[in-house]
Amino acid sequence: MTATTIGLAAGTAPAFDGSGIDGSLYTDVTEEARHAPALLNDVISAWTSYGLALFAVLMLVAWWRARRQDAPVMARALAVPVVVVAVFGVDMVLKSLVQEDRPCRSLPGSFTLESCPAPGDWSFPSNHSVIAFSAAAALWMIDRRLGAVGLLAAVAMGFSRVWVGAHYPHDVLAGALVGIVLAPILTLLATRAAPWVARARSGPLRPLLTATA
Repeated sequence: MTATTIGLAAGTAPAFDGSGIDGSLYTDVTEEARHAPALLNDVISAWTSYGLALFAVLMLVAWWRARRQDAPVMARALAVPVVVVAVFGVDMVLKSLVQEDRPCRSLPGSFTLESCPAPGDWSFPSNHSVIAFSAAAALWMIDRRLGAVGLLAAVAMGFSRVWVGAHYPHDVLAGALVGIVLAPILTLLATRAAPWVARARSGPLRPLLTATA
C-alpha cells in the first residue's frame, strides 16, 4: 500500500512521494552501503549521528578568534548560533508545507543503516544538511578557514544522510541551498549589533568579547 493510499484511507492529505525525483540515485547509494565494509558503515553512521557537534566546536573557535577582531566580526561570530536556529525554523516550515515521506516509506524495499523514522517525520529538506550548511555559510562570513572546514564537514554530513538511508539526494541539496542562501544574509545583518559589542567590550562582558593583553 502506497503512502498516497494510506493517506486517502485515513481521510487525510496524502504525503508527498519524492521517489520519482531521484529515487534511483538514492537506491544506488544505499546499495553501495549494503555491500560496504562494516567499519566504513560504522564510521559514517557515527558521523551522521554526532557530526553536528563539530559545528558547535567551530562556532566556539570563531568566537574565540573574534576576541582579537573588531566589533563587527565579533557581532557576526556571536550571531552564528542564532542564525542557525533561524534557518532551522525556515526548514521546519518547509517540512510542514511539503510533507514528503521518508524514502524508507516510499521505497520500502531499500536498504537503510538507520531505522525508518515514524510517520510524520518528514524528509524534505534534510534537517542535518540545513544545520550543517547554514553553520558553514555563517562561519565563512567570519573566518574563511573555519568556513572551509565547515563546508567540507557539511558536504560529508549531507552525503552521510543519503548513505544511511535517511534522505533522498534532493532533500540534502535543498537543505544545503536553504542554508547557503539564508545564513550569509542573516550573518551580515548581525553586523548591526557591532555598536552593542563595542559598548559591551568596556563593561563586565569584556573578558568574553576581547582578548586580554
